[in-house]
Amino acid sequence: MKIFFVSLGCDKNLVDSEYMLGLLGRDGHEFTDDESEADVIVINTCCFINDAKEESINTILEMARLKTEGRCQALIVAGCLAERYREEIMKEIPEVDGCIGTTSYDAVSQVLSLVLKGQRQLKFESPDRLPLAETERVVTTGGYYAFLKIAEGCDKRCTYCIIPSLRGPYRSVPVERLEEEARGLAQKGVRELILVAQETTLYGVDLYGHKALPQLLRKLCRIPGIWWIRIQYCYPEEITQELIDTIRGEEKICHYLDIPIQHASDRILRRMGRRTSQAQLRKIIGELRGQIPDMALRTTLISGFPGETEEDHEILMEFVDEMEFERLGVFAYSQEEDTPAAAFADQVPDEVKEKRRDEIMELQQEIAFERSQSMVGRILEVMVEGKVADEEVYVGRTYMDAPGVDGLIFFNADEECLSGDFVRVKVTGAQEYDLIGEVYDESAQ
Repeated sequence: MKIFFVSLGCDKNLVDSEYMLGLLGRDGHEFTDDESEADVIVINTCCFINDAKEESINTILEMARLKTEGRCQALIVAGCLAERYREEIMKEIPEVDGCIGTTSYDAVSQVLSLVLKGQRQLKFESPDRLPLAETERVVTTGGYYAFLKIAEGCDKRCTYCIIPSLRGPYRSVPVERLEEEARGLAQKGVRELILVAQETTLYGVDLYGHKALPQLLRKLCRIPGIWWIRIQYCYPEEITQELIDTIRGEEKICHYLDIPIQHASDRILRRMGRRTSQAQLRKIIGELRGQIPDMALRTTLISGFPGETEEDHEILMEFVDEMEFERLGVFAYSQEEDTPAAAFADQVPDEVKEKRRDEIMELQQEIAFERSQSMVGRILEVMVEGKVADEEVYVGRTYMDAPGVDGLIFFNADEECLSGDFVRVKVTGAQEYDLIGEVYDESAQ
């Protein structure tokens, strides 16, 4: 069958999609990037916040039309939206032939086989299950970087978050499995591994009785062909001295950490169910920057959480101004049903949430521009991502930039550069989030 596959949501969802593609390809199916040519459509959905939920629903409805008006014979919905609204989807959208839960994505071929025999399917396993598909992934990120999902689920239960209900408790992937997967990715040409989970810092606690991320990192650093290792989603309260020492001591680990803090007002942090105070955040940020001076820190914030006052917002603005995060994103609070925060009485109006979000981003834009300007004159290692269409300009990323969420560097080169190459680039200019440079010719110095 010809399959059109849609992957929505986060990079952790993308890993599940890549495994599903591997399973379907192993069973002899082909893939198409034209939905009108597809015999089968699979949508891996997201519903973390309302915008993601709407995108997933609109995508399902759009593809459902191809069941009635096109050649599509089977429409399968997987992922978080399927996990959360399985009965509603099957009832309200009769074109959907099957729903697959978050812990059952490795059954995609089985579900498709039954659907093609005319049997509508619901496939859901226990939220404690850790699916481990026995096949190679189809890497969809271009071949030179790939996400390595080291754990599934979460135990934190922040009051605004639905993820523990959809993804289950925290379950680490065994280290041997991750080593094997990483070696396979390296053999395919992957040069940057990006470690992801709902929370990477707790890796191994459930399997080994201690935080084993440093040990995993050291093993991954020994894999030939891997050039960069990037760590995302580190909860600040779980960052240990051993982890800092490992990042500082291993050359392959990027001096970059994604540490989602969500807020800086102690009152709001408590209401969110977070495990840190502003004083603790300042302490860990100070330790990271003190011990690794070129550390690039990314964080995410929530504006307009229930009960957030103008004073709380000003506390957060002041904190952002002082901390000068290299990378920062802000989400207006999304009131998600079945979360404790959704029932809080003091919801903030949408226009206030969005105004506060915009104010933080305007401040961050100034900080980002100053940070970028400070890079002028520096020589940085850059992974080449390609060439700007119709121009003799290359585009790449520095260690400070994760793909898809951070900035880029545009540079000139006298000799041809290939995607996936690493080159040294001298920064000659800066924009708010992007850098400009030229390949550094060491022989001319």
